[in-house]
Amino acid sequence: QVHLEESGGGSVQVGGSLTLSCSASGTAASNHYCMGWFRQAPGKEREGVAVIDTDGTATYADSVKGRFTISKDNAGNTIHLRMASLKPGDTAVYYCAASTSVWLSLAEFQYEYWGQGTQVTVAS
Repeated sequence: QVHLEESGGGSVQVGGSLTLSCSASGTAASNHYCMGWFRQAPGKEREGVAVIDTDGTATYADSVKGRFTISKDNAGNTIHLRMASLKPGDTAVYYCAASTSVWLSLAEFQYEYWGQGTQVTVAS
């Protein structure tokens, strides 16, 4: 069973930066994993933010392109989301997710493993 644990959430001023991290345990070295970040703002549906595949290829939601950067460590078990130029609209609970069956998908229903979420608040 894959376990995902997020860290790095918090409060930041508009225009500030924050980095989220997600560590995966229980993964099998032979498996392909697509990992990424999703977020859910109050009253809204959860949406894909950025995902990264085993080979390091990444894709981003249009709303965060040029501001957010996703990366992973060499072992592939930890991913990071560097968020810069943060806006109030980025305020949400951010979830780490992993899938063994998709490649670079921002569709949340395709991910079978989820973390508990971490709150990001951007204050104006």
